[in-house]
Amino acid sequence: MTTTLSTQDQATIRTAAYGTVTLMSIAGIAGSAHKIATDGSLAFAAATGTVGHVLAGAKAKELKFPGKSAAAIAEQVLPAITESVRLLEAQEPAEAENFRSTIRIAVEAATRAHKGAPSPVMAEMTRKIDQALNAA
Repeated sequence: MTTTLSTQDQATIRTAAYGTVTLMSIAGIAGSAHKIATDGSLAFAAATGTVGHVLAGAKAKELKFPGKSAAAIAEQVLPAITESVRLLEAQEPAEAENFRSTIRIAVEAATRAHKGAPSPVMAEMTRKIDQALNAA
């Protein structure tokens, strides 16, 4: 593996990944936010490659987001998603695709944890996350 990531790069990737699940939990609050977060985070436990190593090294204190609103968290997380794709793409395009896939699987798992069809709020959050993944 030729990907070398700085401590800051790794923090950006972790913010993007775990922030994605946090946003999905907020969007699905009418359902079980805990189940959404758990199911979404399980995708990270199964992640492979450099992305899997980075996510496995996450510390609990790194996974806290300032602010309590979706807007405050999204201001930090959505740019981190785009930046993660950019920095991985610059080093190893296959890892950028691995990151995109890992995030999409986490979103899908979080969506499935919600009972019934995804709510319009979850669908919109999914769209915003996907837009951030493709902005790079």
